[in-house]
Amino acid sequence: MLEFFPFKKTIPFMSWGKVTTFISLATFFLAIWALWGKGLNLGVDFTGGTLIEVRTSQPADLHVIRTTLEKTGLPEISVQNFGTSHDVLIRLPNKGEANAADTSNRVMAALHATDATIELKRVDFVGPQVGKELYDSGALALLAVAFGIMAYLAVRFEWRFAVAGMLANLHDVVIILGMFAFFQWEFTLTVLAGVLAVLGYSVNESVVIFDRIRENIRKMRGAAIPHIIDDAITRTMSRTIITHGSTQMVVLSMFFFGGEALHNFALALTIGILFGIYSSTLVASPLLLWFGVKREHFIKPVEKKEEAVV
Repeated sequence: MLEFFPFKKTIPFMSWGKVTTFISLATFFLAIWALWGKGLNLGVDFTGGTLIEVRTSQPADLHVIRTTLEKTGLPEISVQNFGTSHDVLIRLPNKGEANAADTSNRVMAALHATDATIELKRVDFVGPQVGKELYDSGALALLAVAFGIMAYLAVRFEWRFAVAGMLANLHDVVIILGMFAFFQWEFTLTVLAGVLAVLGYSVNESVVIFDRIRENIRKMRGAAIPHIIDDAITRTMSRTIITHGSTQMVVLSMFFFGGEALHNFALALTIGILFGIYSSTLVASPLLLWFGVKREHFIKPVEKKEEAVV
């Protein structure tokens, strides 16, 4: 197999198991605390609100539009490009008793005061009930994907590998949600899509390493299990660097040049990619040792046949 980044010596990952386990537990419980104490900063998609799409004759200056609308006293305004640089999507959460028509009239009056050529394209109102349904559907989708991955791992691997992979994936999801809760970044449907993508992305990395571990167990007959795991991770490092590096370049392009619409989506993917690498190598693999994986679990001892008595 061609390796662009060959590692000649086996890296002793498992010797750092206690340190990485402590880091993993600390970040995991910190994420749980953030979710419990602060909660997710849910966007209009989940809480309900008004969506207003406008078009400008010139490329829109989002900072000017946002500043103009903030002067009207409207709360928690989100302004972002939608499609082209001339199309702008304005999001306002449900606050007070103002309806969508009153809110859109107030927004357009403020915008026309600075630029009379701005054109109103559409106004959508997401009610609290619809937002709750989207929230419930999103949570159901997350659970469905998680259970699907669990079923796949249970069929594909011996139970110790399957449980280690499940816990590593749970670790990634909780960390992403915890960071969004801790920093109060807006959690929208696009962010949820990023979390679902990370689930599949992370389990793929774990499967590659687990397959290599199983192969090494059969090939490296005289080696200890920790050394076998270290060798498997080291031999897949070249593939990890190329795969995750190329993916991260695309994600960073969305992060810096995709505008506000893709900013948090790319942020969730970035966190997921980084912690996906970490969890596959330094969470799932040490768990295998903790679960007591042995060579006998994959290679059955040869039974001696009794000689026939003549």
